[in-house]
Amino acid sequence: MTNDAGSPPPTPERDVILRFEDVHKAFGAQRVLRGLSFDVQRGKVLGIMGGSGTGKSVALRHVIGLLQPDAGRVEVEGRNVPDLSAGELSDLRKRMGYVFQEGALINWLTVEENLALPLVENTDLGRGEIADRVAEKLAMVHIPDAGKKLPSEISGGMKKRVGLARALIVEPDILLYDEPNAGLDPEISRSINELMREIAESHESTALVVEHRVDCIRTVCDEVVFLHEGEAIVHQPTEEFLRPSHPRLIEFLGPDALT
Repeated sequence: MTNDAGSPPPTPERDVILRFEDVHKAFGAQRVLRGLSFDVQRGKVLGIMGGSGTGKSVALRHVIGLLQPDAGRVEVEGRNVPDLSAGELSDLRKRMGYVFQEGALINWLTVEENLALPLVENTDLGRGEIADRVAEKLAMVHIPDAGKKLPSEISGGMKKRVGLARALIVEPDILLYDEPNAGLDPEISRSINELMREIAESHESTALVVEHRVDCIRTVCDEVVFLHEGEAIVHQPTEEFLRPSHPRLIEFLGPDALT
């Protein structure tokens, strides 16, 4: 059983791939994370919801070591990220895929070249192997014929698919999504959500999804954490999360909580 303020029952340590333990982070006088704690099980998709300024994207940046906590631990497979050497951190990042809000594609490279770049820079794969991997990932996100196009020649929805393919190109153990539905209309958002769920089921990677849209959370996530004033005040399986009883969560979700 879970409750509004609690977390799902503890899982064996070997099944925890990500852990925030009493993490604090401030920027000057602004305290953003105030004792954030949660675990993510291997192979699960965890959604992170909360109002603006509650620390959702800040939490993601801690996972890849772009930010370091003022106090507390951010662990990936039992290793505290701030304690990693530059080389160890680089190796960790190579095992992660990051899907940015804006797509973050390089405008003067074709779609194929954008996808190939991480492999060219970080692996010893040959040209043919890279081409095969790029074609495989484009097919996986259902845009097999987009490879020769420039980012300026494709739609916003296709850019999101390319961004997801690029995150998958390194065959990551962990996927990080930062507002994957940002800027998309409801129909395209729905197709991206379905694709994310498809990837979660077929790729078996662990994922964190920062998102404020309920449809994405409902379709994609196995569990959800709700942040309020820098703390996780709710951590529940998605089905329970979307039947809220915590007053702050009911207020945040509004009418969507009843659908």
